[in-house]
Amino acid sequence: MQYNNYKRYIDILKKEVVPALGCTEPIAVALAVAKAKEVLNSEVKKVDVHLSPNIYKNGMGVGIPGTGMIGLDIAVALGVISGDSKAELQVLKNVKESNVKQAKELVASGCINIKVKDTKDKLYIEAICYDDKNKAKVVIKDIHSNIVMISYNDDTIYERKDSECDIDMDKEVEDFKLSINSIYEFAMNVEFEDIEFIMEGAYMNKKISKEGLVKEYGLKVGKTLAENVKKGLLSDDLHNYAMQVTASASDARMAGSMLSVMSNSGSGNQGITVMLPIVAVAEKLNVTDEELARALIIGNLIAIHIKVFLGRLSALCGCVVASAGASGGITYLLGGNLDQIKYAIKNMIGNISGMICDGAKTGCALKVATGVSAAVQSAILAINDIEISQTDGIIDKCVEKTIRNIAKIGSMGMVETDKMILDIMVSK
Repeated sequence: MQYNNYKRYIDILKKEVVPALGCTEPIAVALAVAKAKEVLNSEVKKVDVHLSPNIYKNGMGVGIPGTGMIGLDIAVALGVISGDSKAELQVLKNVKESNVKQAKELVASGCINIKVKDTKDKLYIEAICYDDKNKAKVVIKDIHSNIVMISYNDDTIYERKDSECDIDMDKEVEDFKLSINSIYEFAMNVEFEDIEFIMEGAYMNKKISKEGLVKEYGLKVGKTLAENVKKGLLSDDLHNYAMQVTASASDARMAGSMLSVMSNSGSGNQGITVMLPIVAVAEKLNVTDEELARALIIGNLIAIHIKVFLGRLSALCGCVVASAGASGGITYLLGGNLDQIKYAIKNMIGNISGMICDGAKTGCALKVATGVSAAVQSAILAINDIEISQTDGIIDKCVEKTIRNIAKIGSMGMVETDKMILDIMVSK
């Protein structure tokens, strides 16, 4: 593999594996609102927000950092009061207690209006801020931080054409023809110093995991697992350790921790679910930093590869994709080869492929724990040369066809499922 190809892998990783504060859907909404407020450059009297169904679904029930509240209204209000659009997916990093009080007052005033927009775009956010005479509109599309249009009153002051979209990573990754073979070749042969940056994600996500283990966040999935290990009800083994380390980070993030996480493909939970099981296994096995970095590269690139075909938002839970990546990285740490990494991916897809996404919320930590459990099981089976047969369901002999099969189900086959999930959620 030539140097310029190595560089493209690294570029993809650096654009798709980035820090994010809070659940990326409401945070992206806050980003759009913050930018509209900055363009308006006066006191905001009203805010209208129009969202694609998938953005709306993922923002309804998730904790917003530093507020003790859930939902899109408070995210929008914080975008107005203290959002910093230059920080992109860390747009709320400067929120103070006084800002939260102001934001709550703004929500109570009834000036925030949020509606679902009838659009084919899975990821679409339109935020309009008004003062007494003027309005400013910002549109985000396709990627959580991808601002494609800004207008002031009826004048468009910025518009990104599709051909000018320098962060259209889905197309770039697809054009690059990623495959499990090429991912493995890159991860095994790239110089360690060229991928050492991935360790930042391990440190960042482990930090929020530690917070989730000591504080009362969400359902306390990770913390409860850890406490029951201490009680002797669960064993202190690789499987349970990986579950508690990963679930505790999701507990904290989904309940509104002010700590950032390293995301994957626009999702913080996916970044957590890719990286922390690998980190946990690395700690149990006492491997070198270089081995951990190579495992993290395998896991992150597998998740990115699958997401290209599935799409950033779908009716399929993102932890299915992320934990498949994690299983590949774990398999490598357990001494597995390329074929065995493929077995692990197929085992994962044959196991938890039916897990639906019913919005971002504290309960996601349970799904994360399930994904991690499956990832460890799949890896252990894989290193013993056990794989789900091509005669089973959607599994194909070729791992690439298997990936495309699950992606078809999630992106096309579950369209009506997605609609029904949202209908159930909004009618409660």
